[in-house]
Amino acid sequence: MGNDTDNASWGAHLPAGTDAADLLRDHSLPGRWTRHWRERSPWPQLQDVDNSWISSRDLEERTGRAARLLLGAGLAPGERLLLSGPTCAKLVIAYMGALRAGLVVLPVNAAYTETEVAAIVRDARPRAAAVASESLAQWVTSASEQPIAVCGLDLESLPSGELAQPSLDGARGEDPALLIYTSGTTGRPKGALLTHENLLASATAVNLAWRWSPEDTLLLVLPLFHVHGLGVGLNGTLCAGAACVLRGRFDPDDVAQRCAEGGISLFFGVPTIYQRLVSTGHARDLRSLRLLVSGSAPLAPALAEQIAEQTGQFPLERYGMTETIMLTSNPYEGVRKPGTVGFPLPGVELRLAQDGEVQVRGPNVIAGYWERPEANAEAFTSDGWFRTGDIGELDEDGYLVLVGRSKELIISGGYNVYPREVEEALGTHPDVKEVAVVGRPSERWGEEVTAVVVARRRVETEELRAHAARSLAPYKVPKRIEFAQELPRNALGKVIRAEL
Repeated sequence: MGNDTDNASWGAHLPAGTDAADLLRDHSLPGRWTRHWRERSPWPQLQDVDNSWISSRDLEERTGRAARLLLGAGLAPGERLLLSGPTCAKLVIAYMGALRAGLVVLPVNAAYTETEVAAIVRDARPRAAAVASESLAQWVTSASEQPIAVCGLDLESLPSGELAQPSLDGARGEDPALLIYTSGTTGRPKGALLTHENLLASATAVNLAWRWSPEDTLLLVLPLFHVHGLGVGLNGTLCAGAACVLRGRFDPDDVAQRCAEGGISLFFGVPTIYQRLVSTGHARDLRSLRLLVSGSAPLAPALAEQIAEQTGQFPLERYGMTETIMLTSNPYEGVRKPGTVGFPLPGVELRLAQDGEVQVRGPNVIAGYWERPEANAEAFTSDGWFRTGDIGELDEDGYLVLVGRSKELIISGGYNVYPREVEEALGTHPDVKEVAVVGRPSERWGEEVTAVVVARRRVETEELRAHAARSLAPYKVPKRIEFAQELPRNALGKVIRAEL
């Protein structure tokens, strides 16, 4: 093996004179939430998209009611609840209520097509679904091979049964909490099964590293079907006992207004968000914030410089993935190096294999994928380290630099896109003979999904994009389509993507 990092690197993230606290104190996410509610006087904890505030006491009561509705409908701890809808307090309350009831939450992007939703439903077999879209509700019902209760985000239409004083907040660290799907290179979705221990350890690590305290308020513009918004933004807020301002979507003008009103101390974004803030001049409105964090895709050093010029601070770049939540971070105190992702967070062990692959282990790392033993065998080394598929190196100061990916993953606008899935969608068009999909560098998107097509006859690019959009979420649809006479291949017939 190559370079190993040891626990001494955690010190780069901790205040002087302190050690890493017990990452798993309170054992579960509800255990952490209820301790904060029990030990502190009520405080404004969650601002809904309509600008109304929900106090911690009201949040405790409303999430408890949500948990009782779910259990009263006959769901049992360990069963899956599909959850999909726009960012709002109802979605957060349903999520928290499900975890307080001991259920496993299955977040689904509302932009998914019927094909994508059906694949997830058939694999995960949820017992119930809380969704905001009527069409998605119909897709879930049609795809489910077992009886499934489908209701709105408020859960009020769930069938009710007899359940006197159900037991809440009993989840243990090893119990599953989230089942988040990421597309596999074979086209079949793959579920990352995250436990309470995984989520609690990662949230606590960033609480420590980023000095996240009850005095902080996060402006959260990221979607809650993705681990950046849900696993870091929301879970981090709740585990810190802090406050969160929810926004239904990212809008530069809205961000500027919220920050100008005061009271916001934290902001998380992907590079495309920061690029929009810089280009509109609104990055300057973030000067009063204590901390800016960037993740989900590489942040171009030139953009980092522009952000620093307008805000007075370099955004803190960090590195994580669905299967591990947070892994590394630039330090809160000390040098934030553009183009690097810093040091391992508390609890994370990291090593570089001889080929440079980043491998990790720790309480934040999944034990395995949902019902995919073949994927687990590929994802873990024989001695138990998780293979990230990313290629990295350590600079002269020990900062991790990600230099490429051994897998073919494209990260566009902070979302994961796998070439095989896009290729299969485009390949069903009758005029497409061959197609290869790659990621091209883009200042706006980080990487731009690009399809190189060998066509049987002349076909317009917009026709191909429309065809792909019928089976793919918008962020997976190629932003650029090019045509070639043939695809470059090696002696074994495999496409040489590097030449594209």
